[in-house]
Amino acid sequence: MKRRIHIMGASGAGTSTLGQALAGRLPHVHLDSDDYFWEQKFTKQRELTERLGRIRHDLEQREPWILSGAVCGWGDSLRSYFDLVIFLRIPPSIRLERLKVREYNRYGAESLPGGSRYGEVQAFLEWASLYDTAGPEVRSLSLHEAWMRELDCPVLRLEGDMSVEERVEAVLSYLSCGKRGLSL
Repeated sequence: MKRRIHIMGASGAGTSTLGQALAGRLPHVHLDSDDYFWEQKFTKQRELTERLGRIRHDLEQREPWILSGAVCGWGDSLRSYFDLVIFLRIPPSIRLERLKVREYNRYGAESLPGGSRYGEVQAFLEWASLYDTAGPEVRSLSLHEAWMRELDCPVLRLEGDMSVEERVEAVLSYLSCGKRGLSL
């Protein structure tokens, strides 16, 4: 059984959702990189050494675990902690629509034109829309692909518009085959 699983992908790809769902079916605790990155969610970043200290502590003390979210760049030194990385990729149009809904659910009318968070939400959506085409200087497919090439563990790619349950079943199937020494 893989005991140290990292789930990564673009913002809106469903990494946190899959992490929570898997933690409900496996003996793993779910950890989210946002809880380490942000001192105040989505407004104030935690200082790098503090963020790394916190995440390392939890990764070392709370095994087995599933870590969802991006750690590329700030968490490059964590690569050796993972014994499986799951990479999620969905079509950009679906992902961006999910993000719009998520931002509305988070901020309500304040995320709409004329709302106090409208500009902030639009800037976030513009940043998120760059994922599939931008270079490695930002959180992008290019950066993630380069980051995954540096891993010493297997990468399970789940690509396309799959339901949460389909993703969970794909991971459980992979883990089951791994127990018997098979690979996908």
